[in-house]
Amino acid sequence: MARTAGGKEHLETARCLLKSATTADELRLAQSVLLPLELGLSLEQTAIAIGRSSGATCTMRTRFAKVASGAMAAARRKTELRNRAKADVATEREILDEVLTHAATGGVVVIPHFKEAIEAKLGKSLSLSSVYRMLARHGWRKLAPDTSHPQGDEQARSDRKKNSRPRWVRS
Repeated sequence: MARTAGGKEHLETARCLLKSATTADELRLAQSVLLPLELGLSLEQTAIAIGRSSGATCTMRTRFAKVASGAMAAARRKTELRNRAKADVATEREILDEVLTHAATGGVVVIPHFKEAIEAKLGKSLSLSSVYRMLARHGWRKLAPDTSHPQGDEQARSDRKKNSRPRWVRS
């Protein structure tokens, strides 16, 4: 016969987490504590109900108990885990709004020219790929392909194209 689930002292904390859960992981964490205590499910049944392995469910329960009792710090959210970031997302947005003001009205953005201005506002040096990733993170994207030079001759370009017949004909 299996042991009965422990952790009744954390039942109210788990109920509050269940009501305020914003992510699926938070919901699973609360369910991993509540289902065995309130419904009497075994660890294996709880694991099936929340869609995790029994080992992961056991780990979730023990981690929840340690965090609730204060023996362990709570895990940080994944949005806070930007390793080696030069600035947080809000600061990046402010810098891009200041530096790229004319580009928002339809101007052309040449990134190497704006890289120096972004570095000056940020106070740190950035690689060019970091600037491109920052722009992508905030919704900036290339709207039109650069297929021809603006001072090129369209007539000369069309004359150079091959106009040979195709080798095969559809039947």
